[in-house]
Amino acid sequence: MTLLEIAVQDVTGAVLSADLGADRLELCAALAATGGLTPSIGLLDAVVAALPSLVGVHVLVRPRAGSFVYTADELDVQVRDVRAAVRSGAAGVVVGALTASGAVDRDAVSRLVDAADGREVTFHRALDTVPLLDAALDDLVSLGVVRVLTSGGAARSIDGLDRLAAAVAHSRGRLQVMAGGGVQPADIPALVAVGVDAVHLSASRHVDESGGPGGGTSGYTTTDPALVSAAVAALGRG
Repeated sequence: MTLLEIAVQDVTGAVLSADLGADRLELCAALAATGGLTPSIGLLDAVVAALPSLVGVHVLVRPRAGSFVYTADELDVQVRDVRAAVRSGAAGVVVGALTASGAVDRDAVSRLVDAADGREVTFHRALDTVPLLDAALDDLVSLGVVRVLTSGGAARSIDGLDRLAAAVAHSRGRLQVMAGGGVQPADIPALVAVGVDAVHLSASRHVDESGGPGGGTSGYTTTDPALVSAAVAALGRG
């Protein structure tokens, strides 16, 4: 069965997604503006407390927007964030780190996997910038990563089907492949057809609510229950 993961940014979205049939949640902050950053521990505590134990909360650990090449201080912060997420009851963490040449940063990922203390580790869409896909997947398998989140190197997963299929073929039985990146419910059957283990989408809507000069004027995004329901239906569960 192809699983459904929803990226959420608040307690309401987490509860809605779980109630509507999501199998797993990725908890993050500033998703629309940055692609996602590490959420607060207070938010994680509240989400874990509000959800049934069967729906795992996987915490995005990313200290800033921009490249996935990190300084020693930035990596230290991520290690601390992973440990804090584990202490707060996260079922897993979502991480990613690259070298300046675009390869998987084996030392950084090894430290993050160790900090996860046996919880599931997902390597995020940093994979989409890696030039040598097979080598990167082999590195991640050897480091103990459980799954990868990838759009197949395209802006939208539906346009990266060939690379997604290649990742599935190379990883089969060793590493789960989750399709994510601009996914719409209508895309899901085509993604399932290439053999991915899961699909990931934000299923979000924009709330046009200005905070004024001190709070930003662009509003914010939150989970759209209609999109979650449509994604569940696209997987044949509606």
